[in-house]
Amino acid sequence: MTKNFPSKKPFILISNDDGIEAPGIKHLWNALHENYDVAIVAPHKEKSGSSLATTMLKPLHIFKVNWEKDTPAWKVTGTPTDSIKLALSVLLKRKPDLVVSGINKGSNAGGNVLFSGTVGCAIESSFRNIPAIAFSCYDLIDPAYDVAEKYVPYIVDYFFKHPTALGTLVNVTFPKKDLPIKGFKLARQGLGRWFETPSERQHPEGHYYYWLGGRLEDSPEKKKDSDTHLLNDGYITAVPIKAIELTDHDYFENKKNDFEKYFQNIS
Repeated sequence: MTKNFPSKKPFILISNDDGIEAPGIKHLWNALHENYDVAIVAPHKEKSGSSLATTMLKPLHIFKVNWEKDTPAWKVTGTPTDSIKLALSVLLKRKPDLVVSGINKGSNAGGNVLFSGTVGCAIESSFRNIPAIAFSCYDLIDPAYDVAEKYVPYIVDYFFKHPTALGTLVNVTFPKKDLPIKGFKLARQGLGRWFETPSERQHPEGHYYYWLGGRLEDSPEKKKDSDTHLLNDGYITAVPIKAIELTDHDYFENKKNDFEKYFQNIS
């Protein structure tokens, strides 16, 4: 591949849900800082599974972080969404041209988009009409960050040159590290997701408590254009996700009159 980046440096905000000390965010910075102006705002510790959770009942604190190459960086004592909100409303003097989130340990493909704080960063950015890309590695244990880092610049470059519509984010997932990379696929969201496998433990005082672990189950459907299917074939997947409007238009169009007629005599 030949690098072909924009001549004027766009501004990228980097965030994640694994926390500012996670290795994934360092790999994301490694992939981007030489070709773009970047800033980092991320949770002060791991906030996986936060989705769009927002802190409402306690104060948030922001701390400056010393980062390589004098990159502006801060950690926030809140959720991934809090980090984006504070970055855009308090910390940054320049609106980002793009928000990138990750690189997450563990897949955010399929139904995991609804749970992921990494994707939550991208959704929050999309709400504000800022293009966003969420990156994740399939493997939860020892992800292949170095492989992801290699390809991130090309993916970012593509979506700068071929932007999505406002309100649409891109969810990128890298396949298992033991699979050779076959290529890239623009995919649709599959149906696979994490399923709970709670581990029961007994407290010394006698009561029981649980670690709410889980396992990744592949999509029950086998459509070849879904991210969950393509990842198992060794492809890097990119799913455009429309975040702003979630209406089921088929149901709306088919049932609107029936619904209103059913309730017309109820006062």
